[in-house]
Amino acid sequence: MYGLQAAVNASGLEPTLQELIKLRVSQINGCAFCIDMHFREATAKGEKLERLYLLDAWREAPVYSDRERAALGWAEAVTLVSQTHVPDEVFAEARKHFDEAELVNLTLAVVTINGWNRFAISFRVPPTLGA
Repeated sequence: MYGLQAAVNASGLEPTLQELIKLRVSQINGCAFCIDMHFREATAKGEKLERLYLLDAWREAPVYSDRERAALGWAEAVTLVSQTHVPDEVFAEARKHFDEAELVNLTLAVVTINGWNRFAISFRVPPTLGA
């Protein structure tokens, strides 16, 4: 997992985009530990609170760029792959905003946070709540 995370960190994806992806995927998976951690990390990196608390309504909230929206749609579809099978329109929208290498890196970021969520949820890791 640390190797995957290191690859994501070195991928060149914008740090703010990475944090939005980590937080949104953690919301979908219901990982309290990761939601708490990534909310705190995002704010420490200067992310605006409104963009974080509106994240679960990103489709309706006007505070995200088209690239971020494409990434969030991709992250949701990949996270819910057993339900969505990553629809063609989600793939097409992602490809409008990410070249092939970037989309591979974005997918790696989604896969990695899904893995972290599964570890934290399975082993019942509680949120630190700012500790």
